[in-house]
This record gives sequence, structure tokens and C-alpha cells, in this order.
Amino acid sequence: MNHALYQYPTDNKIIKHTLYSTWCLQQRGATVSFHSINYSVKMKSGFLCKRKLTQKNILIELKFLDVLAARKDPAGLSGEVLIDGAPQPPNFKCLSGYVVQDDVVMGTLTVRENLCFSAALRLPKSICQLEKDEKVERLIQELGLSKVADSRVGTQLIRGVSGGERKRTSIGMELIFDPPVLFLDEPTTGLDASTANSVLMLLKRMVNSGRTIILSIHQPRYSIYQLDEEQLSSSLKGIEDRLVEEYKNSTSYKQTKSELERIVQGQEYSTRPKSRTITYSTSSCHQFNWVLRRTFRNLMLNPQTSFAQMGVMILLALVVGAIFFGVKKNSSGIQNRMGALFFITTNQCFSSISSAELFITERKLFVHEYISGYYRVSVYFLSKILSDVLTLRTIPAIIFSCVVYWMIGLKSTAEAFFIFLFSIVLVSYTATSMTLAISADQTVVAIANIVINMIFVFMMIFSGLLVNLPSVADWLNWLKYLSIPHYGLVAVEINEFIGLTLCDMRNTSGLEIQVCSTGKDFLSEQGIDYSTWGLWQNHLALGIMTLIFLIIAYLKLRFIKKFT
Repeated sequence: MNHALYQYPTDNKIIKHTLYSTWCLQQRGATVSFHSINYSVKMKSGFLCKRKLTQKNILIELKFLDVLAARKDPAGLSGEVLIDGAPQPPNFKCLSGYVVQDDVVMGTLTVRENLCFSAALRLPKSICQLEKDEKVERLIQELGLSKVADSRVGTQLIRGVSGGERKRTSIGMELIFDPPVLFLDEPTTGLDASTANSVLMLLKRMVNSGRTIILSIHQPRYSIYQLDEEQLSSSLKGIEDRLVEEYKNSTSYKQTKSELERIVQGQEYSTRPKSRTITYSTSSCHQFNWVLRRTFRNLMLNPQTSFAQMGVMILLALVVGAIFFGVKKNSSGIQNRMGALFFITTNQCFSSISSAELFITERKLFVHEYISGYYRVSVYFLSKILSDVLTLRTIPAIIFSCVVYWMIGLKSTAEAFFIFLFSIVLVSYTATSMTLAISADQTVVAIANIVINMIFVFMMIFSGLLVNLPSVADWLNWLKYLSIPHYGLVAVEINEFIGLTLCDMRNTSGLEIQVCSTGKDFLSEQGIDYSTWGLWQNHLALGIMTLIFLIIAYLKLRFIKKFT
């Protein structure tokens, strides 16, 4: 590993090719200045690292905008960023607004609902709900979103608002608590010329009203650059040198420089690494209430994750019930029962793979909202777990069990049915928690799916049907204790075969003789402990595994990289 050290422009001097500075010095806006900024990073070297490293590449990769916004990892950072001449507070990223390049808003919600969510979590509870609603309405008017206020933002499956309206919604979510500084990371990316111009005009009006805005732009058109003539200087990557010189010769540059020199005169700058903390405006209970409501609403408005999954589960239950319909109490019934129980428990495991995208698809949204102080990690984790478990694991498992149990003709007692139902639901919970534990720190759904599928295949082998477990070598036999389908299958086998008598007619010396055996005999041949403890120890094992996997998932989410 090589260390690359780059010293950013000292005292706001302009660098050729790339300029990061401030929209500031309005009488009512905060003044942001940076001094003696140094940032060191570890650069990988080796055969696979063939990329040429230049000063310009370092600037682009390090994203100086994130340094100003206190969203860069403070480990390699030294120097000083001042707000109105005072050092940045440790929770500055929670006090300032930051609009990321890729809009992170909940697409299934309307523009108004997204703004209300931001207001509920970023404004203190001392402000009554009526005042928050009035603030949302004023912001909708200010951003020009009145016509689309009750329209969904939009997803890949739901047609929503335009790109410019989506960007303005993102800006509104950051303006809801009147931050002293608003940062925007390339706000015109992905927008056409007209929409980009309207977004910049909106930002200019905000500057005129007294807001401090800092942004970065790739290759702006000259008409956009002209907007900056009086109030701002933007991040210009690869722009013509003449535009930089034009700004350096402008009165705005001279005024900015003199004002900064006045503010920071006599300041001493620390070279120690900065501390970063996250603060919240609301309590955990309040956060949990709003995040859980939003999560449930998102699930209900996402047809592919709610109604579609229910429909597939019902269809599959009918097919399985038809195949194993009316199993008999003879030797063929043993095979059919074992096949049905194996398929049911294994199906619950593979069905849980859909939860792999639970944290992956919302990763950017979660990271942005967490470091901005919307909610705590525990609040988000519990909300996602409860919403996914209740809607996509419990209800489908209950529907599936009710259909297949009675169609197949398993033991027809209420006690046996509810033990079966409990076992299947618990298998679903355990498999889901394992899926979450594996996928919590992944960024690509496909990779997580491959890993999870491989693990479930090995678990399936040691479930107890494909191979007789007592005959497996001791140095491999222990793997059954790591198999989720094994615990589920053993539990439903004990539940079904205890008290069952299986009879066959056999021809012996020309005589038809009825030969009967009990379910306990079959369980003994399989090496299964069919005592009361033998049944419930499987549920205990599944419960412990669920708890361990959930703890792993939470810890991965808690310590996920949240700095750029």
C-alpha cells in the first residue's frame, strides 16, 4: 500500500483544472472557508492497479465537496474548515444540507409525503405538526412543486415526476430544517439543458434570498456559468482556463477574498484529525414510528414485493397440494410424506432469498439519511425486519401451510397443524435472518444471491432426506447442526409420524397378510429422537440461529462504511 498525500488549495486559492470554493458572502448566509486542508489516502499498488494517478484524478476521487460537508473520513484529514470564522462542530453533517448526485428519495411516496417525512425527523418535536405541515406547503410553493405535490416520485415500475422535479424534491428534503449551508453534488447530472438551467435558476434565487450554497458541476454550459457572475463560484472540472481567469478578475472574487481574510484573521488551524458525531432532533420512538410507517407503505405500494409474492406462494401451494394430494397410510405414504415435508421446508429457505435485496437496494438512501441525522441504525434495522418478517415471511408462510397441509392430508389434529405451522414459520424466519446476515454489507444483489444459494444447497444435502445422516462420516456429520432445513424437517417429521400407523398388504405363501409399522419405527430408522425434547430442541436451535444471524446483520449495518 502506498500513501498519497494531497494538499488542497490553502486559504481558498484557485487551482487550475479544478475549482472548489463557496457560494457565500450574502448578508444573511453563512460563510464557509477552508485553510491548510491536507488529506492522505492509502493507494493500492500492484499488477492489477494500472490506472495512472495524476493530481486531477486525486482531486476528483477525493471529492473536496465531501471534505467541506464533513462527510469525508476524518482519519486522513487535517486543516480547518470554518463556518462564519468558527470551527465546524462535530455534528456539522447533521446541521447542514447535502443533496447527493443520485437522488435518494422514496419513489413509491409522493413529493409531499417525502417532504413530510423529512420534516417529521429533522425538525424538533417542540414544533407542532401544524407548523411542520405549513412549512412543507411553503417549501412546495417555493420549489415550484405544487402541480406534482401529490404525485409519486417514481420507481422503475412506477411512472413518476420528471428529473427536474425529482431533483427539487431532493433539495426540498434538505431545506426543510433551514440549514446554514446547503451542499449539492453535481445537481445537473442526468438532466437535459432546460431542466438543468431551471434547477440552477432555483438555486440562484435561494442565494438571493440569503442561503449559502456550495455545489460542484461537471462541464457546465457557458449560460450556466454566467449565472454565477455575482453570487457564486462553482466546481469546474476540466473547464476552459479563460473561465477561471474570468472569475479571478471579477469583483465577486475580490470581495470574497477580502471578506474571508477579514473573518479568519488571527486564526490558528489545528492539524489533528477531526471528530465526527451524529446527533438527532427526535427520540427513538418517534423515529421508529415514522420509519416503520414509511417502510410498510413502501411495501404495500411495491406490487413486485407484496402482491406478486403472495400470488406466487398461493399458486405454488396449490401445485404442491395437487401433486401430493391425499397421501395414504402405507409405505407409499411414507415416501410421499417425506417428499412433501422436504419440499415444504426447503422451499421456505429458498423463498427467503428475496430478502437479500432488503438492505442492498436502499443502501444509498439509508447511508444518506443516517449520516444526515434522520434516524438511528437500530430504528432502521428494526423497521425493516418487522415489515419484511410480518408481510413477506409470516403471511405467505401461513397461507402456504394452510393450503398444502389439508390438501396433502397430513395429521388432522389442531395441535399437529399448529406445531407444523410454527415450525414452517420459524424455518422461514431463520433462513431470512441468515440471508440478511450475508447480504447486509453487500452492494450487488447478484453476488449475495449466488453465495446464499450455495449455502442453502449444502444445507439441503444435510437436511436428512437426500442422505441417511447416521451413515455419514463423523468428520462431516457435524455439518447437519448448521443446516436450517435439517431442524425444520426433523421437527415436522416428528410432528407427523408420532402416533401414525402405516399398513401394507403383503402376499405370503398365497395369503394376503396385513403388515403394519408405526411412525416411531420409521423415525428410529432415521436416527431421530422423537421425544418431546427431541421435537422442541429443533425449534430452540432455529430460534438461537435466528438471533445470532440478526445480531450479525445489525453489526454489519452498524459498522458499514458511511464516509466517502
